[in-house]
Formats: sequence, structure tokens, C-alpha cells
Amino acid sequence: MKRIVPAGLAAVVMVLSAVTIAVPGNAAVESTPASPSPVPSHIMVKFRDDRAAAAALRQHGLSDGPLIGSTGAHLIKVPDGKELKLIEALSRNPMVEYAEPDQLVTAATNDQYFGSQYALRNVKQSFTNTAGTVTVAAGKDDADVDAVEAWGVTTGGGTRVAIIDSGVAADNPDISPQVADSVNFSDTTIVGPDDYDRYGHGTHVAGIVAAIADNSIGVAGVCPSCSILDVKVLNDSGSGSSSAIAKGIDWAATHNAKVINMSLGQRVSSRTLEAAVNNAWKQGVVIVAAAGNGGTQAQVYPGAYPNVIAVAATDNNDAKASFSTYGKWVDIAAPGVSVYSTFPNHVFALETQNNRSEGYDILSGTSMASPAVAGTAALVWSTSAGTSNTAVRAKVESTADPIAGTGSYWAHGRVNACRAVGCVAP
Repeated sequence: MKRIVPAGLAAVVMVLSAVTIAVPGNAAVESTPASPSPVPSHIMVKFRDDRAAAAALRQHGLSDGPLIGSTGAHLIKVPDGKELKLIEALSRNPMVEYAEPDQLVTAATNDQYFGSQYALRNVKQSFTNTAGTVTVAAGKDDADVDAVEAWGVTTGGGTRVAIIDSGVAADNPDISPQVADSVNFSDTTIVGPDDYDRYGHGTHVAGIVAAIADNSIGVAGVCPSCSILDVKVLNDSGSGSSSAIAKGIDWAATHNAKVINMSLGQRVSSRTLEAAVNNAWKQGVVIVAAAGNGGTQAQVYPGAYPNVIAVAATDNNDAKASFSTYGKWVDIAAPGVSVYSTFPNHVFALETQNNRSEGYDILSGTSMASPAVAGTAALVWSTSAGTSNTAVRAKVESTADPIAGTGSYWAHGRVNACRAVGCVAP
């Protein structure tokens, strides 16, 4: 039996959790904008005759862009800061029926800390965490997973995502109602509600997947209408075993999980663990796992198994996180630096270890990147593309944004939920 222990405590096995990166800056932002704002670097243009589109755009040094569904309008990429000027110029062109901004549609999401969730919507916001211990400087426009845009297609439709971790707190109303079923394979005896997660890691991971959106509190998950299967395999210290994880994978697969997320890992491969992964894959489950926080190319399991999507971490500038494991064996990347999510509303280990607040706060790690990909896979399952785990995995990977590092740090780019579910991403 191999032990899974917290990152930094052992060189051989580890839990992929909290590496907090503090960056300069001191401005905080409100949770929601007062009014809609335009998507930077894009405008929407409808031409009277599409055959004249190229000529009309060429006059302004622009190229044609993709159609926006069946609207007849085109999504045109323009220089940042030139959106309104080009809209005015194109509107005067007789070949153009109309030109308008591509608005960020986020007003319906009134979650308290949504403005700090750059992973879902990055508009170069800076923010300070709940505990007031970390200030995150402004990032890069659209260095996010385009979750808000994806919600125009689907919010998950009850798709079941198994969180194999330290449990999901029963006292956080932003995530506990999403738990459809739970099981305990850890060496912790669950006596009361607080015992579901005294470490904090699993609650944070679950919130990234499926925290309830638009309920005036906390945060929103990538797949806010998903259901959670709470599979507790890690104890109050964040420690567990390969056998517990294998049992958890099997339980999740037999309880109708469509996606399994494992924000944990070990450096030594296990035939038992790999067999559990392969069995779940054969049962049609998409399996996602963190790549690791070693900052090297060393393989981590279960992420390195062929039937698992291994996820590296990026920051709010779409750059590889300094701590993130990387390499051609890693499949995809997702935001994993200073990610806001849910925590228990009782004392938990990561609160005291990392100066975090109860209820909601940030953590960093590939542990935070993995559930963003798992949530995206769950969104795809709820669309017409969700025909099989093979099809869902292919859709998630093939639609990723090819940011810097693609092909060397990871194979497929940074995940894009909007493109994955078939909408036009900004």
C-alpha cells in the first residue's frame, strides 16, 4: 500500500495542493461589474453581402472571422483598444449592415467573489484574497477558460463529477447542496458534518467544478449545474493510500460518474491504481488528474496513465505556473494560481497552514487546474458531443487554446470551455 501525503512532506509521494504565489499589486475589484463591458480585441459585424466582407475589412487592415452561429454576423479580431473606433468606421461603410461590441454577459452572476475568479473571466482584474494575505496583480485579458460564454450553451445538466479527495464540507451552502452521494474510504471516521472535510482541499476542488452560480454568495463553478459525488480518500492531514484511491475510482464508476477528478498523486506507479483507472475508462468515464507541483518533468500518477487527462497549471497571464510539473506527457493546462473557491465553514488544516479564511479563499496548485478541466468535460457530456468518454476527451483537448508552451510544457494548450461545448469564444 502506497501512502499519499501532503506536498512537500515526501519526495516519493504527494498530494498536489497548496503552493501559494503572492504577486505585486493592491487593488481589489467588485464581484460583478456595474454594467456590461465589451470583450477586448473583438467586435461583431454583419455584412449586407458576405462576398464583400473581405474588401470591407481590408480597408481597415482587418481579416474576416468566423460566423456567430446562424446570426449572419462575424466575430472579427481587432487591435486591443481600437474596438469602438473600428465599429464607428465600419458602421459608415455601405457594405456593412451593422457593427457592434461583443459584450461580456456576466451581470446575471451575482456571486460574491465572482469578480476575483479570473479563471472563469479574466478582464485584467487585480484582487486581494479573503484573508487579506495575498494580492494578485492584474493579468492578461482572456487568459481564462471562457466558462461564462460556455454557460450560454450549457451549465451541466446534472452531470455527475466524482471528487476523489479529502471530502466536501457539509456546512458550505455554495457546494454542499451539489453533493448527490458520498462515501468514505479514508482512515477518518465520519461522526458529524465537520468530519466530511477537516483538511479543506476536497471542498476547494469541488467548488471549482460545481459551486452554485448566481446565488448571491461565494463563487461559481465551471459546471454550476453539475452534481458532485463526494469520494473521501484523504484524511484530516491530506494523507491517503493508493488502495483507497482505487476503491474510490471503482465506487465512482459504479455510481454513474461521467467524470472523475483526482487532484492528488504519487511518483511511483501502481498496477492496482492503473487497473482501477482502466476499468473506469472501460465503463465510459472521463478521468482527469493533476500533473503535480514539482516544477519538473517527472511523471506523477494517476495523471501519467494513458487513460487520464493530466493537467498542468497556468497563471492569470496564461504562463506556466512556476511550480507546475510539465512535459510532453502532460495533456492540457488550466488556471491554477490563486484560484478562488469554497472552503469549509469550520476550522480546517489548510486554513492554519496557509493563512486562509473559512468559507472562501484562494489556493494554488495543479490541484486547482485539474477540476477546471473536469468541469469542462462535464459540460461537454451535457451537449450533443457527449456521446462517449473518447469523444468528450477529444473535444476537450482539441478545442484548447494553443498558448505559449503548447507542444513542450503540455500537448494541447489551455482548456477552453466555450470552444469545447461549441460556442464561439472571444
